[in-house]
Amino acid sequence: MHIVVCIKQVPDSAQIRVHPVTNTIMRQGVPAIVNPYDLFALEEALRLKDKFGGRVTVLCMGPPQAEEALRKCISFGATDAILVTDRAFAGADTLATSYALFSAIKKISEEQAVDLVFTGKQTIDGDTAQVGPGIAKRLGWNLLTYVSRIVKVDLEARRIQVERRAEGGVQLLDTTLPSLITMLEGTNEMRFATMDDMLRAARFQVRKWNKDDAGIEDLSKIGLKGSPTVVSKVFGPTPRSEKADMMEVADTSLHDVTLNLLDKIFTQHPTLEEELVERLSA
Repeated sequence: MHIVVCIKQVPDSAQIRVHPVTNTIMRQGVPAIVNPYDLFALEEALRLKDKFGGRVTVLCMGPPQAEEALRKCISFGATDAILVTDRAFAGADTLATSYALFSAIKKISEEQAVDLVFTGKQTIDGDTAQVGPGIAKRLGWNLLTYVSRIVKVDLEARRIQVERRAEGGVQLLDTTLPSLITMLEGTNEMRFATMDDMLRAARFQVRKWNKDDAGIEDLSKIGLKGSPTVVSKVFGPTPRSEKADMMEVADTSLHDVTLNLLDKIFTQHPTLEEELVERLSA
């Protein structure tokens, strides 16, 4: 079984600041980490490797310093790591990124057929959740998004059964391999790296592919040329001026407090009560 996990090195969003004048993200001094959502995908891939054997290849498109993120994944137990890095990829949006990763996965498949591709549901720096579906569309594979649990994998029948979160409940989906899965957060817990794997990661030779090594056939689909997205402005949220209302409840029953609170809400939003009544009676 061969699984490819797409990861991304991202700035730690908890320490990002927005420049007050230029409204651009200030990345100086901000540490880079593995996209947290991708770690759920990596752990799920490693669990399948533990169960069925085979190999897990981690794939990343980014600058040379993203090699550290790949070494981190190797320390958790991944088999191989490939960094797709080239100046030609600079400025790529989700469309160009999905094309570059799709090309790299095709190249990886020439070495050994790929059964599954895992990604996180999204990244914390872009939050678009578009790259995974974009790769699946280009590969022509089945797409399973927001997967919360892998129920069963049958390698002989080439089938996989998963649970995915959906509005109003959980869906049980059964489909064929190969497939691309975007894992939901909170579905597992990342294992601790063993001493042997940490030592292996320290000396591991991460493979670095440029645009030619990655099998890019159309240069107009990568980098800025292949990126139709235009970011006109980046800004932080405006602080709210409203203060929280404080209500004393020491000498008042919970029933009276609730009625007073509802009365206040309906006074501030005159049409809300009618809309609620309509919804409940529908």
